[in-house]
Amino acid sequence: MSLRLSTVILPVRRWSEGGREQWHHAEALGFHTAYTYDHLSWRTFRDGPWFGAVPTLTAAAAATETLRLGTLVTSPNFRHPVTLAKDLISLDDVSGGRITLGIGAGGNGFDASTLLMGGEEPWTPRERADRFGEFVPLLDRLLTEDSVTHDGTFYSANEARNIPGCVQRPRLPFAVAGNGPRGMKLAARYGQAWVTTGDPKIFETGTPAESREAIRGQIEKLGKACAELGRDVAGLDKILLTGFTPDRNQPLDSLDAFVDFAGRHAELGITEIVIHAPIPDSDFATDQAVFEKIATEALAQLR
Repeated sequence: MSLRLSTVILPVRRWSEGGREQWHHAEALGFHTAYTYDHLSWRTFRDGPWFGAVPTLTAAAAATETLRLGTLVTSPNFRHPVTLAKDLISLDDVSGGRITLGIGAGGNGFDASTLLMGGEEPWTPRERADRFGEFVPLLDRLLTEDSVTHDGTFYSANEARNIPGCVQRPRLPFAVAGNGPRGMKLAARYGQAWVTTGDPKIFETGTPAESREAIRGQIEKLGKACAELGRDVAGLDKILLTGFTPDRNQPLDSLDAFVDFAGRHAELGITEIVIHAPIPDSDFATDQAVFEKIATEALAQLR
């Protein structure tokens, strides 16, 4: 697989005040996919504007023609498989089959507890993994079968109908985020892609070399999970969402820095690298001109 370059557009701008233009510009720059986060809000953006992922992607689908679109990532923290499936089928239809679902177990950020009842404890990592383990197979069924009935531990569906199904067949692709054994098994069984942000344990104190070695180890474990199912890991895209490795956003300091970063990760087996669209006065306050130079010139240099 050749390396692809994609971007993340955080939903922080009103559609009429630069929001639409960002998605249109991402298409013009030649990105493979433009993703957005599926959160109720996120970290340092908590007290500022933040719009919903599904309406944003619907508008983006209408504003673009060829650009793939997706979430990076959706989680059970605030989604139910039945209603999510209906939204995804609609999105896939509006976009003409250009939607990828990035999906993960979710974290423990402040918005993870927004829907909890009074006195209800936040989910533990194990419970998030348990829910995710039921969420993904059920969503797979909902997107491929006309009618689904399911009575599970966490989710239920009573003759949930999803006709006519996805434009993409048998369903839109899943990009599964997960570095633990259970997440990787889900990626191996249900994913068309696997997503990593690197190893969070070394984000603060590790080195870029240690990060690459950790990602190499993750890909080896993914390969074992695929082999157990009789699947060739080479057929699974491997997506790196940047900004969360020890070098932070340094790869976006210049075209040369990015080409070096991307080349080293392509050697590990990464097939898609995702960079954040610049947001002034934030963790993603990279130079717009450099961002555009990377978008238009980096892949040619890597080839």
